[in-house]
Amino acid sequence: QVQLAESGGGLVQPGDSLRVSCALSGGTVRDYGMGWFRQVPGKEREFVAAIRRGTTMTYYSNSVKGRFTISRDNAKNTVYLQMNSLKPEDAAVYYCAAAPGWKIASSLMNPNEYTDWGRGTQVTFDS
Repeated sequence: QVQLAESGGGLVQPGDSLRVSCALSGGTVRDYGMGWFRQVPGKEREFVAAIRRGTTMTYYSNSVKGRFTISRDNAKNTVYLQMNSLKPEDAAVYYCAAAPGWKIASSLMNPNEYTDWGRGTQVTFDS
C-alpha cells in the first residue's frame, strides 16, 4: 500500500492553466500505473488521464484530450496533471490513484483497478 498526496488545486478562470501534483510515498511511482480522476457532487468518479507503469504511454478521456497532459517524474516520485484551456466543466475534486501491476489501457480507465487513492485537490472556477 502506498500513500498519495495531491496538491496544486485552486481557483481558476476559463482559459487558465493549472498543474496539480501527486506525490507518492511508500513505493516507487514508476512501478505503478498512475491515474487522475475527478468527481463533482452527485456524480460518479470520472476518468481523466493515466500513465502506464514503467512507460511513457498515456491515456486521456475525450473531454480533456488535447488540453490536459499527465506526466511522471521518477526522481521526485511524483505524477503531474497539467491542465490548459480550462473550462467551467473541469471544476471538480481531482484525485490521483495508483494501480499495481501491468494494466491494459481499458483497465487504467477503470477506477476499480486502482488500489490506492489520494484525498483529492479541488479545482474551482471563479464566478
